[in-house]
Amino acid sequence: LLLNHVPSPSKEYIFPIIQNNVEFATRIVTDSNPVYTDLDNSFYHSVVHHSKDEYVFDKWHTNTIEGYFSQLKRQIYGIHHFVTPKHLQRYCDESAYKYNSRGMKDGERFVFSLSHIEGKLPYKVLVHGKSS
Repeated sequence: LLLNHVPSPSKEYIFPIIQNNVEFATRIVTDSNPVYTDLDNSFYHSVVHHSKDEYVFDKWHTNTIEGYFSQLKRQIYGIHHFVTPKHLQRYCDESAYKYNSRGMKDGERFVFSLSHIEGKLPYKVLVHGKSS
């Protein structure tokens, strides 16, 4: 799972992310939001029309991503209580990491996390965006 915060849900922001991270001709399943209409040109695109009480199209559904977003919202409301746009991508990255590593045991995840730490983010930079 790769999650990117975008300033607005528009083709201008979404398409470059999809094109840079998803292989050509991959199956993409979305809801019927018009922002996804041009995906048909480069991908196998299946649409689930929730507005027509459709939740599965053929064998395709959006339940997995909807479940993930439910977990992200619970993380924000239950742990962080509030997030700002400035740090939203960091919260999304944390949540995606937890989701992607959900099959690991706690000890394995801990060792994996420690072995992949690079550099450090000083508190002043995190909060104020400057190092001095």
